[in-house]
Amino acid sequence: MALTDLLLMGRERDLTSERGVSCAGELPAASDPDLVERARAARSALGSKVMILGHHYQRDEVIEFADITGDSFKLAQAAAENPQAEYIIFCGVHFMAESADVLTTANQKVILPDLAAGCSMADMASANQVDDCWNQLAKIGIAAKTIPVTYMNSSAAIKSFTGKNGGTICTSSNAKSAMEWAFTQGEKILFLPDQHLGRNTAVLSMGLSLADCVVWNPWKPMGGLTEAELRAAKVILWRGHCSVHGRFSAQNVADVRERVPGVKVLVHPECQHEVVSIADVVGSTEKIIQTVANSPAGSKWAIGTELNLVQRLSRTMPDKEILFLDKTVCYCSTMNRIDLPHLVWAMESLVQGQLVNQIIVPEDVRKYSKLALERMLAL
Repeated sequence: MALTDLLLMGRERDLTSERGVSCAGELPAASDPDLVERARAARSALGSKVMILGHHYQRDEVIEFADITGDSFKLAQAAAENPQAEYIIFCGVHFMAESADVLTTANQKVILPDLAAGCSMADMASANQVDDCWNQLAKIGIAAKTIPVTYMNSSAAIKSFTGKNGGTICTSSNAKSAMEWAFTQGEKILFLPDQHLGRNTAVLSMGLSLADCVVWNPWKPMGGLTEAELRAAKVILWRGHCSVHGRFSAQNVADVRERVPGVKVLVHPECQHEVVSIADVVGSTEKIIQTVANSPAGSKWAIGTELNLVQRLSRTMPDKEILFLDKTVCYCSTMNRIDLPHLVWAMESLVQGQLVNQIIVPEDVRKYSKLALERMLAL
């Protein structure tokens, strides 16, 4: 089966190539009573030549076998710091595996257990769309004074565009530093691909106004903006968002505060501006974990982030009352695709000498993606 047949919603893979085989019909059954034991046996057989990375949003059945857990950049860095691991099994989504491939050596091979594990936000900005935007900004004479700042949650192709055009990558925890740096390099910022993180950072962390920000809609001519609006803007936000964090509303916050007296609302900066602006605490995935861990026993938290993580925090910190901010249960549909059968299949294939689902970033894309990442690290 071709990779494009596996991609959700017709996702475009502009410059990234993958090599691997489909696992259709080859997965062990999720009901297999020996599945956990098979995972343990395969993991033991592979030993130190394999490193398993597990993003915080993964299922517990997968996290159990992770050598390291963390956010996307922490995991990619961990892979880069372990050159003796010949294989990196990344239990996350596509852009994360790409970043690991960019940062690791040529001798290391990155594997994504399910090629359909993508990111809807990353897919909201294709290389062709971004190039078209940049060309239009150049046509009206503002590209030269615009610095791209691209969120980690983006394809290698978009990271490469950023590196080529003098920009930097950011994470949810260092977006302010990245944007401050960008304003020392130019007069405007093109923030990709998450409009909410860009807006929240610009307005709530840097003191800019909502009027200083405009949203570029790639599906409309000139991004749906006038030349005057683009010239006046300080931050041009790409029209992208996280399908999980974007669902939380100000009404959710009001409801939980009414329902649970004394509760504190803790949200990720990918949430909508009206949610972030009224939350008690705002922070990255790592900050969310640390905030709850460091809070006193008996404290109450309503958390606006991916459900797997919220449930894990609730289970591992029973001395605190931890709630999902939205009463409607919602997992990240693409993050949740990697399950134990896919992980077992990937590991057992390696035990048998078969490399599956390798993620390969072409050298020209790798070069500029790495440059953009190195600019972030230099900050």
